[in-house]
Amino acid sequence: MALNARNRWRVAASLAVLAVVLAMSIKTIAAGSAASGPAATLDLTGYSMTFNETFTKMDVSGNGPNGPGTHWIAHTPWHGDFGNDVFDNPGPDGPFVMGKSGLTIIAHKDANGLWHSGLLCSMDRDGAGQHGFAQRYGYFEMKAVLPGGPGTWPAFWLIGVDKTSSSAEIDVVEYYGESDRYFHSVEHLWKNGSDVMPRDHMQEVTPGLLSKQFNTYGVLIEPDTTRFYFNRNLIWTTPTPPEYRQPMYMLVNLAIGGGWPFDKLKSPQIMQVQYIRVFQKDANP
Repeated sequence: MALNARNRWRVAASLAVLAVVLAMSIKTIAAGSAASGPAATLDLTGYSMTFNETFTKMDVSGNGPNGPGTHWIAHTPWHGDFGNDVFDNPGPDGPFVMGKSGLTIIAHKDANGLWHSGLLCSMDRDGAGQHGFAQRYGYFEMKAVLPGGPGTWPAFWLIGVDKTSSSAEIDVVEYYGESDRYFHSVEHLWKNGSDVMPRDHMQEVTPGLLSKQFNTYGVLIEPDTTRFYFNRNLIWTTPTPPEYRQPMYMLVNLAIGGGWPFDKLKSPQIMQVQYIRVFQKDANP
């Protein structure tokens, strides 16, 4: 999500998807299986919560250290911003507000017309010397209200810790505010700057729903199957590739652009996150 090659792929894919939707009025475009019939409800019986962030206090640093320092850093651990904005550090005029109601990420345009916004990552770096939170397998979930409007680009996503031969990425939710009728869940496997396994599921929703109320977005990763959930109802199932069978860390952000025009986007824009939680299957249920 942070590399130029990734952004180019996303722009092209998003435009192609939008064209198909307008032409055919289909609900999903996916490589894998969409949930059919009544949606299966997530059952976490036999799982224990391993990560519970409700954002009641500011626990963010610019680039780390994470783990023994703070729960989050304010940049990707490969130090690559993306989109048509700058991800700012926490501070009095920073993009993060935390308190009893959770996390608010604020995107705003400065006097020179440059957008500023925020990103949080649960791991402070790639490679050796990592600190922070990552987990192999289990259920990862965010509860949030997403901003609408052309040019908003919020996301909740996972990255695999091991990047020796590839970079594994799961976009639990990727939302382009250009259209309030659907959101994307995407699987990537990056090798030498190219996506060798693009799987894109587009979920149709009631227009405006994502910006009107809190909704949950989750993914359950198991050795053989990966399942995506919206409000804990199954929406997409895929076979788990070998590269996803490793610890994965989390990122949440409000970006601007993503290939869509944002010249008419009003400042400020906000994303509200009530919590991010992770569950792991009990060893001896």
